[in-house]
Amino acid sequence: MNQQEMTDKIVTGLGFIAALDQSGGSTPKALRGYGVADAEWSGDDEMFAKIHEMRCRVITAPSFANGKVIGAILFERTMDGSVSGTPAPDALKDRGIVPFIKVDEGLMEEADGVQLMKPMAKLDALLEKSVTKGMFGTKMRSVIHAANTDGIKAVVGQQFEVGSRIADAGLMPILEPEYTITSADRADGEKILRDEILAQLDALPAGRKVMLKLSIPVEANLYKPLVNHPNVLRVVALSGGFTREDACEELAANTGMIASFSRALLEELRAQMSDDQFDNALGEAINHIQRASIAG
Repeated sequence: MNQQEMTDKIVTGLGFIAALDQSGGSTPKALRGYGVADAEWSGDDEMFAKIHEMRCRVITAPSFANGKVIGAILFERTMDGSVSGTPAPDALKDRGIVPFIKVDEGLMEEADGVQLMKPMAKLDALLEKSVTKGMFGTKMRSVIHAANTDGIKAVVGQQFEVGSRIADAGLMPILEPEYTITSADRADGEKILRDEILAQLDALPAGRKVMLKLSIPVEANLYKPLVNHPNVLRVVALSGGFTREDACEELAANTGMIASFSRALLEELRAQMSDDQFDNALGEAINHIQRASIAG
């Protein structure tokens, strides 16, 4: 797929984006959920080798290439690796799946009810490498814990500032200001978040587009103005700790949002499954998430 074909796939595809980008901090938990105990690996290299095995199994499963997964977000090590002897980005594109790369380097300590992204000293080099490898876009995550206007404004401002650097490098930025779903004031804070994002979108140069990855809002269709904004390529939803059942039910009520799930996609997969069992479980999850993504 060339750049235009990938753009068309993301804009018009009747599917969702798989999040396969667990990094150092979240990888042990992901492996445990997959049935790989801590005792089965030692050190980062073995840990990342185990998670790469899982990701390769997902990517090569027949159900993953059924047209319902239109994109996948990778961790840098996965992008640098191979799948059945093919560079991972090319392996995805061969299956009709648009590749994205996670570019943030983690979160800062909480202040004003939010966690900003840590400074990204390696960003320029990572963007250059990602373009060379044929990636389509990026993803970067901040977290909002409370309806603090100053904090939310800072998160959104940082996301758009870095997003402009990414777009200038020739990649499509997914901006992810995640709102913690257990926050007591989330309904109020999400309205502040929506309005701050709209203000930043309105200030973008003509023709500049971004993608947004947001927690599924308390109020259904709260983010419809973002979905409809001319500077937004697509709005995707994170599962944020919801089970797949709950995440899909919530998502289906939001017209125009599609899934970008990680845990909710992979929660029933186990290393001990046979290939048929693995593919059947993955296929069931894919079908469920895709139905919720196109329900609106």
